[in-house]
Amino acid sequence: MLRATAIVRKAAIRPDSVADTVTLDHAGRQEAAAILTGAAGLSFTLALAKAASIEDGDAFRLEDGRLVTVRAASETLLEVRAENPARLLRLAWQLGGNHVPAEIGADVLYVPATSANAELIRGQGCAATPVSRAFKPEREAHDHSQCGHDHGHGHSHDHGHDHSHAHDHGHAKDLADHGHAHVHGPDCKHDH
Repeated sequence: MLRATAIVRKAAIRPDSVADTVTLDHAGRQEAAAILTGAAGLSFTLALAKAASIEDGDAFRLEDGRLVTVRAASETLLEVRAENPARLLRLAWQLGGNHVPAEIGADVLYVPATSANAELIRGQGCAATPVSRAFKPEREAHDHSQCGHDHGHGHSHDHGHDHSHAHDHGHAKDLADHGHAHVHGPDCKHDH
């Protein structure tokens, strides 16, 4: 079976290289390994070196050079609105503290339709309406899948020079194991 080992971003895709299309939900677009079958019947093994966020319109490059484009599947979500921006902002902060993926619009949030999310939304005084649409949540603040470097080196850096990754991604450096800030609420329930 053919393998796909690379991602081609939407802007770099040549239409004459596209062999098929797969439709994946948000979770499927985060996988590094899977067996997939396109709409036209092309089966292949997804074998990425590491998981990365695949956006609607990106493609997987097969070993033979052909591309399989990725479409975002419709998912059951909650469309969240509030009577004022501050209430919606507080809810977004709570969702982030609970590591809930969220798509952020000018006056709306979209989150997975779970009972826990619905309860949190109600508790913050916001209104939720079930909808079916593609889910394109914001990348996590510490997601470096697009920034061009790897934080898992696997070898020592005894080269006599500074090998830190101090670069600006819009967040402060702290003492986390990979040198980037993580902001968590008091109930985050995991170690850093």
